[in-house]
Amino acid sequence: MLIVTRTIDARADTFDELRALSLGHVARSRAELGCLEHGVTIDANDGLRIIFFERWADGPALDAHFKVPASRAFGAKVVALAAHSARLRRPAGADSRGRCGHGSRRYG
Repeated sequence: MLIVTRTIDARADTFDELRALSLGHVARSRAELGCLEHGVTIDANDGLRIIFFERWADGPALDAHFKVPASRAFGAKVVALAAHSARLRRPAGADSRGRCGHGSRRYG
């Protein structure tokens, strides 16, 4: 199992759109094979920060998620609407198979 977290810092003028897009992305992702949990929250300390928490069965399931056209489109929209680039974090720098040695990668 892989746990993935991601934060997106929105701008005040794009927060509502990013929130709506994020909720749609979560709903879509939950239906994907290998998705054990996919959620999104707003940071209680920073109302413009959107936080994702995901659990995936394994690396191939997560890799497949990034290849879904709707996920790629979501990533592109995030890049355009976020205050700065979002970062994806894999646990302890694990690669798609859970092996160490692979750092974070940009989403989108």
